Parts: sequence; C-alpha cells; structure tokens
Amino acid sequence: MTSSLPLRGRVALVTGGTRNIGRCICLELARQGADVAVLASRDGEDMVRTLQDIESLGRQAIGLCADVSSAEAMEQALQQLERRFSQLDILVCCAAIRPHQPVDDLTPDAWRQVMAVNLDGPFLATRAALPLLSASDQGAIITFGGVSAHLGAAERASVIASKMGVVGLTRALAVELAERGITANCVVPGQIDTQRPINSPAPQLASGSKAAAQRLGRPQEVASMVAYLAGPDARYITGQTLHINGGRYLG
Repeated sequence: MTSSLPLRGRVALVTGGTRNIGRCICLELARQGADVAVLASRDGEDMVRTLQDIESLGRQAIGLCADVSSAEAMEQALQQLERRFSQLDILVCCAAIRPHQPVDDLTPDAWRQVMAVNLDGPFLATRAALPLLSASDQGAIITFGGVSAHLGAAERASVIASKMGVVGLTRALAVELAERGITANCVVPGQIDTQRPINSPAPQLASGSKAAAQRLGRPQEVASMVAYLAGPDARYITGQTLHINGGRYLG
C-alpha cells in the first residue's frame, strides 16, 4: 500500500520553482514528503514565499539562484544542494521562456537565447545533477515540453524547436540512464491558468479550442502528475511524453 507520504526521505530540485506551475510543483512534492531545493534566476519575494510555504508543510527547503543556461552556475548550485542535503532523488526542469516573435524578426541571438534556457537548461541541470541522482535508488528526471510543439503555432519557431528538443533529450536520457535506475519523462501542459508578466497576454481558452474539457487547466493538475512520476508507483514509466491538456492534443 502506498504511503500517504510517498516521497518521504527524498530530495527534489525544481528549476523555475518560484512561480506558477513550478511553485505548485514545489509545494506538491513537499506535501508528499520531499525536501525541496527551489532554483530561480534571482532571489526575491517569490523565492521567500515559496520557501516559507514549503517549510510550513514540515519540510526542509533551500533557495538557489542560478542561470540555468550556464554550466558553471548549475554546477555551483548543485554543490550548494549537496552541502545542505547530501542527496538528490528528483530533478524537475521547469524553467523556460516562451517569447512570441514572427520568424522574419527572429534574430540568431534571440533564437539562441531561447535554446539556451529551454533546451540547454535541462541538459545542464541533468549533467550537474547526475552524480547525486546516480547515487539514489529511485532517481527521477521530469522535463517540460509544450503543447504548441505538437500542434504547431505561429510566431513560436524558437519555442517549438526547443521544446521538441526537450522531448528528444528526455527519450535519450531514459535509455541511457535506465541502467542507473533513473527514470526520465517529459510532461507537456496544455493551456494552464497561470499568472503572466504584465506585457504578456493572460491565458484564455483558444477560440474554437478543440480541448474536450473546454476549460483552462490548473497548475495543481500538472503538479500532481509530476509528483506521481517522481514517486514509487511510477518506476516502470520512463521515456514517455505525458500530455495534460484537457484533450486539446490527442497524441
């Protein structure tokens, strides 16, 4: 019978963990018993609030500030994590940027910036985390794709290319790391009701959306899937792309 705290004794690292889906993942992992390292590009109120909320659930927490596109920064962050917890069992790569830009105006520098965060980020986090994950008897890597990468979308060339790259990376990791007992899966949210920057349009159900659910998803619905994939009941699930989109994409 699965424990009410299936992640007790486990340590998780969540990149992009201070807002929206990332924050919700941090709290869900803590509710299920994990201590959590929260990584973001900068410190601030969102970080403080997230750490406090994790600790209010009776779990330990540490905040890490690092650029996910920097190998050196990620290695230093993992060193901090190791000094605090001495272990890592769960890596969740949630950090991403999603600019809208017509391909005519998409400069090589802008293209590379998206690739650096969205694709290099999960690779560099995995690379830095592997020594600790390999020492775990239940290592799990969860990456994040995007539904637009499977449907296609205008003004999203760099985002779509990077997110399909994440799917490929995850499949490769699943095969290569299986012998170390590490699973790797990619979660693909659909349209989720999240807070966006002031200059970004608020999420809303697309006009004429084919989503069977006919509503926006909730961050908690994504977080619950991540926690399941990180837990003991998902050890035979690896190399998969799991869509949480209310039926908008049936793949």
